[in-house]
Amino acid sequence: MTTDIGLLLTPGPAKGSTSRWLAELDSYLPAFAGHLRSLWMSDHLFWEDAPTYEAWTVMAYLAARYPQFEMGSSVLGQSYRNPALLAKMAATLQDLSGGRCILGIGAGWKGDEYTAYGYPFPSPKIRLEELEDTLEIMTRLWRTPGKVTYQGKHYHITDAICEPKPDPAPKLVVGGRGNKTIRLAARYADMWNVSDRTLPATLELLEVVKEACAAVGRDPSTLRISWLGRVVPGKTEAEARERALRDGYNHYKGWTLDQAFVGTPSQIVAGANAFIKAGVDYLILEIVGLPDPAVVKMVIDEVLPGIQR
Repeated sequence: MTTDIGLLLTPGPAKGSTSRWLAELDSYLPAFAGHLRSLWMSDHLFWEDAPTYEAWTVMAYLAARYPQFEMGSSVLGQSYRNPALLAKMAATLQDLSGGRCILGIGAGWKGDEYTAYGYPFPSPKIRLEELEDTLEIMTRLWRTPGKVTYQGKHYHITDAICEPKPDPAPKLVVGGRGNKTIRLAARYADMWNVSDRTLPATLELLEVVKEACAAVGRDPSTLRISWLGRVVPGKTEAEARERALRDGYNHYKGWTLDQAFVGTPSQIVAGANAFIKAGVDYLILEIVGLPDPAVVKMVIDEVLPGIQR
């Protein structure tokens, strides 16, 4: 299977420069057309006081602005949107975009957002049960003709109609590294995503994925595997590490350099291809250093061709 590559966008503009976010995308995204398959937004409400956009609004806007790319969410916190409404939102974007919607979803984890915005933040067990209800509701609304009724542990629908039906249904991604989450991916998803993991840690999780697929009678080759993380290129490894520490932690700070591809283009290519050899067939990459033209050139001329070979 061909390895696809997507670009994880920054969650929002730099502080004090809100007008530059879209202008910067316009400056470099056309150069990536033909090299990248998709654009991705993370779903968070704030990162401390850093400007942070709402993911679905951005996805809908960029789907119209950049028809060259598919649009994915990495990944939606299931608690933030009613499951049936989310199914309707995704069906609408899928229809209007000509089939370019990728719906990534997970159980949610960032407790300070829940508290600040007034959402309950139950235990992981409950959030996973809610995620299971959400996946059941969405897939039924997308694929079942006519009215749909479902009574779950936490969510329900009664004679719900989702028209027009998305055809095909949006690609569904389940993100998270817990065993229960992986089992849900095996049951419902087109793709499972893991973020910011080293190669050894990813290899361990891929064994769990195989076991989860076997438990539900699924051929594991039918479940795509995506890895999300940071790419930090430099002419030298020292330059790349300096860029990572200077520019890589403006929003999400929960990654480390050993969980990313940091170095010269050849070092990045070697690291990425090791994941591909292990079974990862979709890379979702935040490129630290954009929109620097030197970074764009290194990625387009050396990194992406090397990975795709």
